[in-house]
Amino acid sequence: MSSGADGDKPLDPADAQVIARVRRLMLISGATTLVAVAAVVGVIGYRIYRLGGSAAPAASAAPAEVTALLPKDARVVSTAVAEDRIAVTIDIGGNIEIRTFDLKTLQPTGRLRLSHEP
Repeated sequence: MSSGADGDKPLDPADAQVIARVRRLMLISGATTLVAVAAVVGVIGYRIYRLGGSAAPAASAAPAEVTALLPKDARVVSTAVAEDRIAVTIDIGGNIEIRTFDLKTLQPTGRLRLSHEP
């Protein structure tokens, strides 16, 4: 057995201060890491909670079928999807009309008619 083991002799005051500082820094870094992980989990939870029931329906659910009636001489010029709306641009006898529909229910939400100045 060796009589000079490191655990047997007392620490110098300077060494004790260094060890105390390292312990304090480890506690601070551990607490900071804990706060950062809690913030990320909180943001993920908030976004999931905020979505509510707005997620897309499951593949097994029957898709919504809606028929939108257009005038006889109308022609679809373009379509676009933005957030929770579908916009359909229609040419009706030379006049342009934009109709918007709710993406989930496919119900009409608005109509914008564009015409020439007299």
